[in-house]
Amino acid sequence: MNPISAKVVDVADIPCGGDHPFMLITGPCQLESLDHARMMAERIAAACAPTNTRFVFKASYDKANRSSLGTERGLGMEEGLRILDTIRTEFGCPVLTDVHEPGHCAPAGDVCDILQIPAFLSRQTDLLLAAGQTGRVVNIKKGQFLAPWDMANVAAKVASTGNENILLCERGTSFGYNTLVSDFRGLPVMEATGYPVVFDATHSVQQPGGQGGRSGGQREFAPVLARAACAVGISALFIETHQDPDNAPSDGPNMIPIDRMADLIAELRAFDDLRKGR
Repeated sequence: MNPISAKVVDVADIPCGGDHPFMLITGPCQLESLDHARMMAERIAAACAPTNTRFVFKASYDKANRSSLGTERGLGMEEGLRILDTIRTEFGCPVLTDVHEPGHCAPAGDVCDILQIPAFLSRQTDLLLAAGQTGRVVNIKKGQFLAPWDMANVAAKVASTGNENILLCERGTSFGYNTLVSDFRGLPVMEATGYPVVFDATHSVQQPGGQGGRSGGQREFAPVLARAACAVGISALFIETHQDPDNAPSDGPNMIPIDRMADLIAELRAFDDLRKGR
């Protein structure tokens, strides 16, 4: 198998797939404020500039799949979409957010270039159909409970709406309690669907519920897995980042400090260039 997708999906003006350089999906896990989003977008743009890496700014207005009731969920849809629209306009970059209910898809699709289906919801037919009906790019995270070949059926639900702007995202598979593993055989298996494949390096090192009321993680292994994914061949990388991960409102243990991103991106581009013959 040749894990470089035949299909190219255009995300705004960024081609994702084929032998194009990987598209980077990056940003904080959760939207915190407009000022914070602006600061992060500015620093991400600076980290990507030396390698001319094209990026999608991602952040969630609602983290509905939190470990416990007491953890922060975010700013809500109205405020969150206003911030994402501002970032998209000011920085000229595509934006992505999660959607959790069918009714959220149309409003989010009015603003966002990519609607993301969370892994826990990857088999929710009504949500997938509503996301597809927006015409936006749909990034579907593979459920931790699914085999990679199951994603063909998941993608078919979105494609049934006439929308084939689909990305399939690997983010690890449940392995016992509070642990995920990444099976890199799954990347070419999902690529065989014809859709571009995304590798989520930071959620792949998550330890779901590993801190009792919160998820843990091992961010030191995220670059290791990202390098391996680039060597296998992927169309996009998903890497969450924050200026102070240890004090971030969600998924801090997984996120890469923003001051390390420029060096990491340069290293990953070298792997990507080698794999794609540049």
